[in-house]
Amino acid sequence: APAPCLTQAQIENALKTILQPTVNGMFAEGFPYTGVLYAGLMLTEDGVRVLEFNARFGDPETQVILPLLQSDLLEIFVACTRGTLNEAQIRWSEDTAVCVVLASGGYPGKLQTGYPITGLDSPLEDGMVFHAGTRLESGQPVNAGGRVLDVTCWNSTLPAAIEQVYRAVTRISFTGMQYRRDIAQKGLKIT
Repeated sequence: APAPCLTQAQIENALKTILQPTVNGMFAEGFPYTGVLYAGLMLTEDGVRVLEFNARFGDPETQVILPLLQSDLLEIFVACTRGTLNEAQIRWSEDTAVCVVLASGGYPGKLQTGYPITGLDSPLEDGMVFHAGTRLESGQPVNAGGRVLDVTCWNSTLPAAIEQVYRAVTRISFTGMQYRRDIAQKGLKIT
């Protein structure tokens, strides 16, 4: 985040043809929407297309976006509940963030779980590790789901954020751990 593969014109088109009509449609049907409406969009040869809508912050999408938020999220939530979001001062960092999901062996099929996770105590500058599919066994974190951990790092440039997140990923391990090694590579070609 932000996605360098989208031009300002494509963003404005998505707002005009997808997002605003969705909100307007809910309002017209008597369901004015207040809160988070996350649109999962895909850039195709025919333009931007909708994959899904979520009425929540989903992971790992949120885990790459929210670290760039400089405003107080609670104040934004309160503004939503009071109907004053248009008055809120929402500020974003100029940094770039990259998130890599660490998954259990066998994911997305038959999962290999219950293995100790090491490396979580390594210092992480300008980054954080989100637990998704973990549990504690005798005080030791173990993998307990498909998507186990989401590692997010941010930096002033996309190449630096990519290098930083993969350096952090290599400090963490558990039996069967797998992850994609091409995250944000399309963005590098564009930038």
